[in-house]
Amino acid sequence: MQINLSVEGPSDSPDRGPVSVGWFLTQDKGAVLFAPPERLGTRQTNRTHAKSAARCPAVIQMESRYFVLPCPYDIRLGFARDDKGKAVLVNRAGSASPIRASKLAEVVTLVSEAEWRFPDRPTVQMVLPYCFVADEPVWLTQIGCFAHYRPDPLPGTLFGGRMPIHVWPRPLMWAFEWHDPARDIVLQRGEPLFYVQFEANGPDRPIQLIAAERTPALATYLESLSGVVNYVSQTFSLFQAAENLRPPKLLTPKRRGETGGPDAAGR
Repeated sequence: MQINLSVEGPSDSPDRGPVSVGWFLTQDKGAVLFAPPERLGTRQTNRTHAKSAARCPAVIQMESRYFVLPCPYDIRLGFARDDKGKAVLVNRAGSASPIRASKLAEVVTLVSEAEWRFPDRPTVQMVLPYCFVADEPVWLTQIGCFAHYRPDPLPGTLFGGRMPIHVWPRPLMWAFEWHDPARDIVLQRGEPLFYVQFEANGPDRPIQLIAAERTPALATYLESLSGVVNYVSQTFSLFQAAENLRPPKLLTPKRRGETGGPDAAGR
C-alpha cells in the first residue's frame, strides 16, 4: 500500500508554504491539567531598540521553530534505596504534595536499574498524553529547555529523541537521567518541561501548529502502534509496516470554539 504523504501548499508544491503539524491529547482524563504547547519566546520582550536581540531575524527564526511543553504537576522527588538495596523514588513533599501518594506512581516512575545507561545515573520517566501528527514527512525532535533559566538547575539532563510523526505519532514522555541523585528533582507546574522542534522538506518553511481532532481513524492507527516497544528492540524497524497500516489522512484540525481549538497553540 503506497500513501502520498505530501500536502499541497499555496503554490501547489509539497515543499512550499507552511508545514501543518497537529497536536492532541491521547486521553480526555485530566485534560485540563495539560496546557497547549506554545512557541518559544512568546513572553513580553524589549523591542524598542532597533538593535535589540528581540528584533534580530536570526533569533526570531530560531525561536519560532521551537515549541514549549509545560510541566503539568508540582513534584519534588528524592532518590533512595530500600532495605534490600532496591532503587526507589521518595516523595519529598510528603503530606504537602499536591499529588496524592496513591497517584504519584501513575505520574512518575523509576526505570528498572538494569536499563539505566550508566550504573550511577537513575532514569525517571513521566508519562504524558501529548501527541503530534502530520500528513507529510515531518520529524519531531524533543530537547531540553536550553533557553529557560532555572536558579536551581535540575540535577541531570533530559533524554531527547527524534521520530517521524507522519508514520510514528506516539505519546511523548519526559525521560530524565539523574546525574546527581543526591539532589532532589524539583518540578513546578507551568514551568517549561521540554521543547519540541519540527523538520520537514524545505528548511525555510514555517511551522503551523494546530489542535488536531482525535478521529476514529487516528485512534485506530495509534492503537496499532501501542506497546510495541515491549516486544521489539528496534521500533524504527517497524516504520515500513506502520506506513502500510497508515490511513491516507491523520491530521484533521479541530473546529474553532472547541476545547483546544486551532487558536490554542502556535500563537
